[in-house]
Amino acid sequence: MATPLSGKRMSGFSLVDEEIVQNILSRLPALTFAYAACVNKRWYKICSKILKRPKLASALSLNPSLQDAVKEVIEQVLSEPIRPHFAIACISKEFNLELAHGLIIEKLGSRIPIITNVSSGIIGVDGIADELFEEKWETTSGPNIQESDTAERGLVLLVGFLPGLKIGTIPLLQPRQESNTLVDKFVMDILHYTAAVSDCAAPAGIIMFGDKTTDMKPIVAKMDCAMPEETVIVGDASADFIFRTGDDSLNQLVYTCCFQAVALVFARDRYKPEGLGEIQFHVTKSTGVLPFGPNLKAVCVVPKDSERSCLFARLEGQDGILAAGAILNEIKQQRSQAMKGFPFLDFVVEFKTYNREISWLITFREEDTFADLYIGVTKETQRTSDSGILTPGKTLEFYKVIGGGEYYFTVNGIGIRTGDSFLFYQSDSSTASSSCDHAFNKLLALKAELKSKNYLRLSNLADKDDKEEVLGGFIFSCYHRGESFFGDTFVDSYPFCNNFPTAPVAGLFCRGEIGRGPKSLMNEEYDDETSPRCCVHVYSTIYLVMSYLPPPLES
Repeated sequence: MATPLSGKRMSGFSLVDEEIVQNILSRLPALTFAYAACVNKRWYKICSKILKRPKLASALSLNPSLQDAVKEVIEQVLSEPIRPHFAIACISKEFNLELAHGLIIEKLGSRIPIITNVSSGIIGVDGIADELFEEKWETTSGPNIQESDTAERGLVLLVGFLPGLKIGTIPLLQPRQESNTLVDKFVMDILHYTAAVSDCAAPAGIIMFGDKTTDMKPIVAKMDCAMPEETVIVGDASADFIFRTGDDSLNQLVYTCCFQAVALVFARDRYKPEGLGEIQFHVTKSTGVLPFGPNLKAVCVVPKDSERSCLFARLEGQDGILAAGAILNEIKQQRSQAMKGFPFLDFVVEFKTYNREISWLITFREEDTFADLYIGVTKETQRTSDSGILTPGKTLEFYKVIGGGEYYFTVNGIGIRTGDSFLFYQSDSSTASSSCDHAFNKLLALKAELKSKNYLRLSNLADKDDKEEVLGGFIFSCYHRGESFFGDTFVDSYPFCNNFPTAPVAGLFCRGEIGRGPKSLMNEEYDDETSPRCCVHVYSTIYLVMSYLPPPLES
């Protein structure tokens, strides 16, 4: 007579030690890993243990075929276990935006936020060649571009798995047939989304893309006022983007509204699982403009059209309108002299008014003879403190000088007000190079801080892999920088890549860099605590770093 078994007989793969199973499953590509998690409860538990910590993955492809390029980057970012929570893709303008976006959604799914953006260049690592690229593309495009021209094709993709954060896509709407952009609603939508999913009043971080036809300065200024300093905001202020979110009601708004911007909002999850650490956002910058001359004040500002203004100015504390035309002509002539071969050229610009002249010295280098000229306008504003109280503050906004008349400057933009103070700035490669070194040192100090916070903890951890580390980063660099600006390669990417050589990184070249965060990282060496805060930059590179802090040890 047979004896009944007391339980089910274990056989086959179920007899394999859990550590061996975990080792095998951790080597699977993401799709196969997802299937494995559905086999049984044991495997699901093991898979959850493998993916207990946040993770970023990035990949770059310069394949001239859009379909092949998407296939390459998808295979690379999904070559290891990951459950995508969001994705950002940056493509060349020679690729079809809608088609690229559709191909990425097809591979990653339609339930996660996905933003696809046309950029002026990309930064990232080609996983196949294991090589870092800073690929910047020319501005020419159109029907004359031949299909065989492969020099301006490529894309970079960043995918993130961030447990402990809720990630939402919030658009800035402009109803069709209307000219008003709903900026206040945009800011409130971000705060309401955060309040709905988090115990925090404001997001931990925001990555945003502004439409190239929209002036992002007043929009980011309102966000800066409404959110505490610890909220990190980065992005591209002059983009051409399309997005998809898991909320179908938002996806349907395309039929009734235009999207002037989109914000990828990272809010701390109110129901974060136990035993999970905290994801942190850090940001620093390299600036590429140099101030010169005395403080000036806007006497009268006249809109020339919807995109330009005529600015009459005087020396601060003095009467008399500046002879703007004479100043611009002097700068133009001295740059022309510098082009004749002098490596360094000092010259005097006379600021002429009705009744006096004031002079100061400017140094032009031969490589900066085509430097762009800006005015940096300081404006009084209010900011939200960490306690939620509005406090006085100052903001710095840049406007490019594009010409002028005898007594006025013509600038791009219409946001300057009578009484605003400003300085002249010029793009300067030496300043940018020095500032890159400063950004490198800031990130080096951040790396040391991350290590020191975890030093004692590591000695007591049973799981040595559960340590604080940099998950990855995103770089937003001005299109006018790069090798042609510095005379050297990889200057923009080295502050991040040399500090965190194994961390995933993606980036793009853009035409307006959004960067806002705590002053301890954002400020340059010559700034002080009372200096105005700039959120939309020119000739800069913005570095976003995401790190992970494990939970505190139980006593």
